[in-house]
Amino acid sequence: MTRSDPNHLLMARRLKALGHPGRLSILRAVVQGPVDGTPAGEILAQLGMPGSTLSHHLAALAEAGLLVATRQGTTIRYAACFDHLRALTEYLWQDCCGGGCRNANCL
Repeated sequence: MTRSDPNHLLMARRLKALGHPGRLSILRAVVQGPVDGTPAGEILAQLGMPGSTLSHHLAALAEAGLLVATRQGTTIRYAACFDHLRALTEYLWQDCCGGGCRNANCL
């Protein structure tokens, strides 16, 4: 696997999006919310960050493919892309112990 591998670059972009405490907090709040998404206003109230900061972080998470936004009237709901999150964690573990992990401490 090289740095130019498209999957490697995608996973690096997703990890970078999660590499900020605010974005990680947002993702955790959304994951803990309803499956159909958490309204932006609820995320704002729960985390207490300025609206412009929240908007910036939500956009970065959506751009990385970790959240999807859906408009319902005047409300925008953010839902986790669980398949992308699962793929990210699987990517981190896929080569553990040479690809044949036999160590119970790994998982």
